[in-house]
Amino acid sequence: MRIAKMADGIQTSPIITLAAEINERIQRGEKFYNLTIGDFKPQIFSIPEALKTEIYKAYEEKQTNYPGAFGMPSLRKAISQLLLRYSDVNYDPNDILIASGGRPLIYSFYRTIIDRGDKVIYPVPSWNNHYYTHLSDAESILLETTPENNFMPTAAEIKPHLSDATLIALCSPLNPTGTVMGKTALEEICDLVLEENQNRGPGKKPLYVMFDQIYWLITFGESRHYNAVALRPEMQDYAVFVDGASKAFCGTGLRLGWAFGPQDIMKKMRTIVAHIGAWAPKPEQVATGKFLADHASVESYLNNFRNEVQQRLDGFYEGFIALKNKGYSVSAIEPQGAIYLTVQLDLRGKKTASNERLNSNHAVHRYILEEAKVGLVPFHYFGASEESNWYRLSVGTCSLEEVPEIIASLEKALSGLED
Repeated sequence: MRIAKMADGIQTSPIITLAAEINERIQRGEKFYNLTIGDFKPQIFSIPEALKTEIYKAYEEKQTNYPGAFGMPSLRKAISQLLLRYSDVNYDPNDILIASGGRPLIYSFYRTIIDRGDKVIYPVPSWNNHYYTHLSDAESILLETTPENNFMPTAAEIKPHLSDATLIALCSPLNPTGTVMGKTALEEICDLVLEENQNRGPGKKPLYVMFDQIYWLITFGESRHYNAVALRPEMQDYAVFVDGASKAFCGTGLRLGWAFGPQDIMKKMRTIVAHIGAWAPKPEQVATGKFLADHASVESYLNNFRNEVQQRLDGFYEGFIALKNKGYSVSAIEPQGAIYLTVQLDLRGKKTASNERLNSNHAVHRYILEEAKVGLVPFHYFGASEESNWYRLSVGTCSLEEVPEIIASLEKALSGLED
């Protein structure tokens, strides 16, 4: 009994453990393709040059003291303008809170609205909701989603659980799938939430929705990100959005995130963020405020970045479909958003060249890792059933030249399997 039950019940992310194992083997000189972690290799995907220049300037100008609990006003104003420009939603700078990445914002939101035993609805696979629910001493209501719905939850799946829930946690584009929630599906969920809140009596805690939209600026083709408040303005009272510089601007190491929502919620989140010391560095805040205010630089960077990401995702998608057409038991969902591709390895029960049966999805995962030297993340790492044979493929550390190499390595490993 040396530690609390909460600490005893929480585990290290298996994704981080897997990525660390692969990177250690790479450092030992082994040839591996690490497509696991949702991060970027800066030599391939760097932060915008204009942003880098502004960061240098901020340090030279000695902008290194405390940034204020809500964050720098110039940055919050720039974010407000970004949201209006790209999402057609009007959030005052006082509705916006800055923190050291999206994680402390998600944690502080959970802690702001959730009491012990409250219920949290979230789809699986999804990123880290089970951890935040555990940290908040809440109860999870898991919705196992399907490829037929692009692994997105539907209003019909959510509805039976609404009456005694406090929070619905959603993400689009979704980590781990890279799929996007459609307009109609989002409208139906919003209508459910509004109806539920209308039916709740005075003094009863509202039903909130948290939208993790860290990938919202990264969509491809006809896929589009929809904002719940733009579709249903009444949702502004019940929705909190979490965003940041880590994905759309490749700034995972900058530790700069922002949330926006009702001012009373933001004020309490600010207090929690302050008490845990989760301010974002002031130089990065000053610099990002100036960068986001330069609309031309933002647009130029995003267009180039999206193009580079899409080329890699398209290459992998086409490669997997080519393997499928050759008769291999694999598949993929066409890229829609984020830096991820959803791929399927339906290899359970196959026999290896050494006469070993792949009797579990864990065995399949290890086979691809050891024989193809390709690191993928199984969906059960994101809360899905261990029976799921779907995986996340991340392109943030991958060069274009490596895409055909990886597909060839996968084909070689697949060709060594028999029924």
